[in-house]
Amino acid sequence: MKNNRFITLGEILLRLTPPNHELIRRAASFEANYGGSEANIAVSLANLGVESAFFGVVPDNSIGKSAVRMLRSNNVDCSKMIMSTNDDCPTNRMGTYYLETGFGLRPSEVIYDRKHSAFSEYDFGRVDVKELLRGHTWLHLSGITPALSSGCLELIMSCLKAAKELGLTVSFDGNFRSKLWSWEEARDFCTECLPFVDVLFGIEPYHLRKDENDPSAGDFKDNIPYQPDLAQQDGVFRRFVERYPNIKCIARHVRYADSGSVNSLKAYLWHDGKTIESKLFKFEILDRVGGGDSFAAGLIYAMMNGFAPEDTVNFAVASSVIKHTISGDANIIDDVNTIRGIMDMSFDIKR
Repeated sequence: MKNNRFITLGEILLRLTPPNHELIRRAASFEANYGGSEANIAVSLANLGVESAFFGVVPDNSIGKSAVRMLRSNNVDCSKMIMSTNDDCPTNRMGTYYLETGFGLRPSEVIYDRKHSAFSEYDFGRVDVKELLRGHTWLHLSGITPALSSGCLELIMSCLKAAKELGLTVSFDGNFRSKLWSWEEARDFCTECLPFVDVLFGIEPYHLRKDENDPSAGDFKDNIPYQPDLAQQDGVFRRFVERYPNIKCIARHVRYADSGSVNSLKAYLWHDGKTIESKLFKFEILDRVGGGDSFAAGLIYAMMNGFAPEDTVNFAVASSVIKHTISGDANIIDDVNTIRGIMDMSFDIKR
C-alpha cells in the first residue's frame, strides 16, 4: 500500500435501534452503536489497512469515551479528538439518533436528537486547522457537518482552504439531510466548496446553473431522473468538470428499491474524460445505514491504490453492497479479497 494518510472530521453519534425491526413506539429496549458519515468512512478505511484519523468533539464522560473506544478498536487514530467539558460546551451532550429499521414495504426512519451537542457547540476558532491536517495526504468532508451550526460551517471552509494550501487530496460528499437544513441552504454552501474539491461524491446539493448570472435560466441537472442512463449522467458530469476543472473524479451510486428489504445498486464514475457504469448488484438488506459511506470509502481506497477506473467503481459499489449485510453504521470488512469477491460476483463459501 502506498504511503497514504487519511483524515476526516465530523460528529460521531450514539445510535439507538430497537431490535428485530421493532417500531420505536413499541420498543422496550434499544441496541447501542456509534456512527456518523465521516466516522464510518474512517472506520472502513482503517479496517482495510489505510492509516486513518478522525477529528471530532465528544463529551468527556462514559458515553463520549465509549465512542472513542469504538473508533480505536477499529484502528482509527483518535489522538486529535477533543474530550469536551461543560466549560467548553454549555450543554456538553452526545449527539444521538434513533433508527427504526424498515422491513419489507416499510421503510426505515431516522429521528435525530443532536441539537446542542458538544460538537455543534464547540468553538472551533480554538483549533489550528493547518496543524490538524499537517502530515496527512487525503481529507474527506461532508455536507452534514456545516448544517449543524455556523461554527461547524466555518470549520469546513477553513479546512478546505488549509487542505489546498498543504496539498492534500480533498474529497467531498454533499450528503443532504433535510432534517438539518433547507435544500437551498445546502446548495448555496456546498457549491462554495466545489473549487476546493478533487473527488466529488454525488451531484447534489450543488448549483450547476445554466447561466451563473441568471438563476431563472435553470440548472443543468433539471429534469435529470433519479435513475439516469449513462448518457444522461455523462452529460451532467461533464458540466461539473467544465465549470470546476479542479475536479479530477466524480462518482455517484444509483439505488433501485424493490422493497425496504431488497435493493439493487450500481454507480457511475467520471475519470480522465470518460464516464464508466458499474455492474448492477441486487441484494437483501440487513442494515442500510452507512451504505453511501461505504461506497465512498471503497472508492477512496481504490483510488489510493491505483485501481483501474472500471475496478474502482465496481469495488466501491461492492463495498456498499457488503455493508448492507453488516449491522451497525460502518463497513468493518478487513479483507480486500472479500470485497473483490462481491465485485466479481463470486459467492462460493470461503474455506
